[in-house]
Amino acid sequence: MNALRQTICAALALGLVGGAASAETRVTYKSAKSGSSYYQMGVELAEAMKAGSGGDISVTVEESQGSVQNVMEVRARGADYVFTTPPSLVGLAQNGKAMFEGKTAPAFDEIRALFPIPSLTMHFVMSQDSGATALADLEGKSILLGKGSFGATEGAKYLDMFGLANSVEIADAELSNAVAALKNGQIDGFVTAGSFPAPNVVEAAASTPVTVVPLSDEQITQSKRTRIVIPAGTYAGQEQDVTTTSLPVAAFTTTKMDDETAYQLTKTYWENKAKMADTSPWWGNVTPELMANITTELHPGALRYYEEAGIATETSQ
Repeated sequence: MNALRQTICAALALGLVGGAASAETRVTYKSAKSGSSYYQMGVELAEAMKAGSGGDISVTVEESQGSVQNVMEVRARGADYVFTTPPSLVGLAQNGKAMFEGKTAPAFDEIRALFPIPSLTMHFVMSQDSGATALADLEGKSILLGKGSFGATEGAKYLDMFGLANSVEIADAELSNAVAALKNGQIDGFVTAGSFPAPNVVEAAASTPVTVVPLSDEQITQSKRTRIVIPAGTYAGQEQDVTTTSLPVAAFTTTKMDDETAYQLTKTYWENKAKMADTSPWWGNVTPELMANITTELHPGALRYYEEAGIATETSQ
């Protein structure tokens, strides 16, 4: 009887040890609105994490109403929480400025960065028939901005900033109608923000000749946004590089996450990014150079990976 009991106890002990060794790391990834490109990225990243870790990392993608919500939820989330937001928004939260004024929380100071994801890139898409090849050429044209999105807000800001607000006709329509309206000649162009190649710009360029209008270095400086280059050939008929502005975006967690989990997430992401780019080209636009856009301190686990991989980081990170 004692021998049997010892055998059973030993088997249970081995089972517990084996279970701990193969324990699945579960992570919640707070992304964006379902149907958006950033939600799709979250799904792709979750699949890559599972495949790249041999099933050891399981990522559940949660829909979000926006980056501000993602940051605010840090106050109530645990060690498994990963979210996406522009680095600049984390800075505002930690300093209690803008939309975070009067809403400061100690949890905001615990936010740490993991890795960059594709940036929100401004596209001014004009029909070739409009003859527009520079931002000044939008004067007298009909433009669709859409409503409520970053691209719509940013587009309106640029029109005002560069003296075009009173000389451009703003079409009263949703951005989802932009491609059809452009093809039918109802508008001369539209403004959208998304990681390139942006699906709606790909669709527009495939259905009618378009020009993605570049911004000058002076305009980019004045916008106070980050300069980015859309390489030639990204869209049908695009024969030259297009310089424009972008809003960097990154994945974050908090100090509640243990170092090993942060390390494995960061390592698996970078080592599987090329495979993700084979399916969705926007991942190919994430390079180590984007690390310079992260203004938040890196999680120690992520920093360990960057040091091992020889990827340069800033002293402030």
